[in-house]
Amino acid sequence: MTTTLRPHDLIWLTAGDALEGITESWVDAAWHTGLPVVVRRDVDNEGRIPVGVRGLRRNQRAAGWVKPENVLRVVSPEELSVAADLLRSPFVTQPPVQVALQLAQQSWPWTWGITGSTGYALATGIPVIHADSDLDLLIRAPRTVSPEAFTDWQAQLSRALCRADTQVDTPEGGFALAEWLRDGKTLLKTQCGPRLVADPWHREE
Repeated sequence: MTTTLRPHDLIWLTAGDALEGITESWVDAAWHTGLPVVVRRDVDNEGRIPVGVRGLRRNQRAAGWVKPENVLRVVSPEELSVAADLLRSPFVTQPPVQVALQLAQQSWPWTWGITGSTGYALATGIPVIHADSDLDLLIRAPRTVSPEAFTDWQAQLSRALCRADTQVDTPEGGFALAEWLRDGKTLLKTQCGPRLVADPWHREE
């Protein structure tokens, strides 16, 4: 596939042995090619894609690598936030999906999507969410967005039916929106590790 993969994209692989560099023993029992892995932030000298595997329990997370030619299918967080699809979801009555649906029925000046356990459930149909689950959201922000522009978004999430956290994805990396709005600076997750920055859109030396 020639699709440009980005962090948080879910990808399905062509074969079980396409997953490289995994040392955790639970992966053999918990993962198979019918389940996606998630693209993470890292760099590989061989050009492989950095991925994470999720198990059945919260503490089961494993980091590995995949060659691009072994990617069979890609689902982005944005594809999971379509209102019509959320309405048809078997999880539509769950609080995280209800909150996502409310957001999806409005117009926003950015592209956004659903990640985390809710995104995984929507993409796979596997019931990994419940009434107490959080909603993890992603905003794609290729250009600078002012803190004030996020006011309505944050206000809605602050009174939502469940805890909701937003990661903002910039060309430099990803950051937690709530932390940046609260502190005026944030830990920016980059391919080379986290950096404390005030402006997540510009490289700070």
